[in-house]
Amino acid sequence: MSNLVQEFNDYRSKMNEKLLADDNKVIKRIFNLDTNTYAEGALDVKTKELLGLVASAVLRCDDCIKYHLETCYKLGINRKEMMEAMSVATLVGGTIVIPHLRRAYEFWEALEETK
Repeated sequence: MSNLVQEFNDYRSKMNEKLLADDNKVIKRIFNLDTNTYAEGALDVKTKELLGLVASAVLRCDDCIKYHLETCYKLGINRKEMMEAMSVATLVGGTIVIPHLRRAYEFWEALEETK
């Protein structure tokens, strides 16, 4: 697995474990709400993940962008679909999103190297 992807996943897992072990009811409920939000429903999981990707890019959250990129990749979303979603995010968010677009593209390339 690409070092960029592995480092992100290792850090995320380690810190999530610590946060959840702290046994804070609100934090646990937010994590659960997040998990349930992206489950199959009226919208399919791929659409929800692309929506999460766009929202994360507009909000300029690189960790969230990476999370949604990896999930999109695992769901079979291709580069063209991902880039179309990121183009919407860049239009909505404006040029301030471009540095996040660059890092997203770099992370997507790292995901493709994991094949």
